[in-house]
Amino acid sequence: MNLLLNRPLPPVTPAAGPGQLPDIRSLNGIVGAWHRAMPYTRLVDCGMDGADARELLRRTAEGEDWAATATEIGHRQLERSQDAAVRGRHATARCAARQSAAALNFAQIAHNSDTPEKRTSYSSYLQAVDHYVSLSSGRLEPIELPYREGQVTGWLQLPPGGTADATVIVWGGLSGWGATYFSAADALNDRGIACILAEGPGQGRPRLESRLYVRADTLDGYARFVDYAESDARLRGGIGIQGNSFGGLMAAHITARDPRVGACVINGAPAAPTVPEFRSAREQILAYVGTDDAVEAAGLLQDLHFGPAYHRFDAPLLLLQGGADPLAGPKQQEPFFAAAAHPESRLITWPDGEHTLYNHAAERNAVTADWFREQLGQA
Repeated sequence: MNLLLNRPLPPVTPAAGPGQLPDIRSLNGIVGAWHRAMPYTRLVDCGMDGADARELLRRTAEGEDWAATATEIGHRQLERSQDAAVRGRHATARCAARQSAAALNFAQIAHNSDTPEKRTSYSSYLQAVDHYVSLSSGRLEPIELPYREGQVTGWLQLPPGGTADATVIVWGGLSGWGATYFSAADALNDRGIACILAEGPGQGRPRLESRLYVRADTLDGYARFVDYAESDARLRGGIGIQGNSFGGLMAAHITARDPRVGACVINGAPAAPTVPEFRSAREQILAYVGTDDAVEAAGLLQDLHFGPAYHRFDAPLLLLQGGADPLAGPKQQEPFFAAAAHPESRLITWPDGEHTLYNHAAERNAVTADWFREQLGQA
């Protein structure tokens, strides 16, 4: 018997502050921008431990640098993972590795432009992802596909057993790419569907290493993942695409032009993007399209506008939207649904939904994965 259980517990004095989220209304300048772009719901949705997310928000609200703090937290979780792996605690090692990668991802997001600091930070993130891959028992593997003078890249996550009944390609938007969406991959894998966590032109390694940017004439770089899904013998059944945030616009274009795509999910995407007024978002857009000239960027974005006058979805579309999304609200997504010609197309709105439904993450993943299972199973 543990005699400590029979001793009276000391009185508990509540901690003053660490467990509470900062009031974003009190934060100005770059600190406020960090907290608006990366709220608690987004941090946790994209894989950070809840306590780590609270620590990051609290410390940065008190004046610490976002990238440095997120990097410290990520390295701490990486060390925890490595120690657990040495001790044979494989489940703990995998969990901490994912939490490490998430924190280091949010460190690189703090750098809007492709500075040396961003490249170094993204490299640290990739090292954490590589460590997680090494613990995945062969179910997760990197993808490198030649495109133009470089590569588009990502990761393939397979269901248990190593083969799939269908495949879904998932893209992110301007800042959090590829391996941001492990939780979506898990939900798909639970239903027998493989997931390709993809990075196309304007994202991740294709941008930072191959200098590939989003243009109307580089959309075929995104289609390289459809080629891959079609060619891998382990990936049986239909092919779907899910695009989150700006990635939803890429998903729309590929689905409308490629008959191999059997189903599409668009989650929080603008159909007609413009160069934002706010500095942080503007810098991200400029990096995405590969120019320092806002006028040129506006023209490049105009070429990517999507609408029913020029585009049509013959495959079923599931359009997800959040009523409280400040970046891609219902009106900004209307052109996608107007272009949907398939009778199985659906629109689902969460009235309180944040951008890409951070605050409904588990339900969003379940709804999306179930819908893909139904649509691609029929295919």
